[in-house]
Amino acid sequence: MKLNNLFTDEDAVSPVIGVILMVAITVILAAVIGAFVLGIGGSQAKVPQASFDYSYSGSTVTVTHAGGDDIEASNLKVQADGGKQSVSCGPCAAGDTLYSGATGSTSTIQVIWTSPSGDSSNVISESEVPS
Repeated sequence: MKLNNLFTDEDAVSPVIGVILMVAITVILAAVIGAFVLGIGGSQAKVPQASFDYSYSGSTVTVTHAGGDDIEASNLKVQADGGKQSVSCGPCAAGDTLYSGATGSTSTIQVIWTSPSGDSSNVISESEVPS
């Protein structure tokens, strides 16, 4: 090969580099999409589906689990009487009483579920206190 041919040869490697870059972009894109589809990016705890009965007698309310998912008591609080009250049932199932006590000055009684990791909470039921 002559030295002159080295500088005048117009063959280039740009098509090869272009193909390599396109393959690399495709692989990276597939990895990112795969992470989202397979849920590797993290997931949140499933909020339990349950219904609750509220019985009022004067300034007292009784909150009872009426049906749906069993829920761990450590993940439940009842917002009543000016603060969040602990729940005493062990996994709370249909028919269990979650709270029986004063309504206080609050106008709404809420059942609040907190995820086991403690990073999120949801109001899963609420009832207006009758006047």
